[in-house]
Amino acid sequence: MQDSQHVSEKNQDHMEKIHGEYFDSEKMHQEMLKVSEEFYQSLNIPYRVVLVASGELNQATSKKYDLEGWFPGFQEFRELVSCSNCKDFPSRKLEIRFGESKTSREKEYVHMLNSTLVAAQRCLCCVLENYSNNDGIVVPDVLRPFMGGIDFIPFVAKPPSKGKGGKKKK
Repeated sequence: MQDSQHVSEKNQDHMEKIHGEYFDSEKMHQEMLKVSEEFYQSLNIPYRVVLVASGELNQATSKKYDLEGWFPGFQEFRELVSCSNCKDFPSRKLEIRFGESKTSREKEYVHMLNSTLVAAQRCLCCVLENYSNNDGIVVPDVLRPFMGGIDFIPFVAKPPSKGKGGKKKK
């Protein structure tokens, strides 16, 4: 059986793996995590992979990894990617099975996996924080071919200073 993928029309930065035989769902889960890691490595974003504790998982998820990127402004790691293996729990609820009707092979429930490669807003914030300096933003090497030769984006104004209560000083 071949795996298929579906890109949501409403959210182009989200890909769902929608089926795979039970014996390779863990392998596929690891592959999806590897793809996420390679993406953030290509951006040279400091990150860590966290295996989420079972007590933190929802009822449908069997195993979940979060990939957290370093946000220097906050001096902490924050979630960029969530990569989950739900095994057959959702497919049992939805009665989604696979198998061949012309053979004696019994239809089986599919295993469902999910991984967010790029949550655009979080990823952009992480890139901006990791590549900013006092004068502007250095464009990551891997993105330069898409920037028409631009390798640096200068700030056009200094950020507003804030006084008490978060209001701008005059």
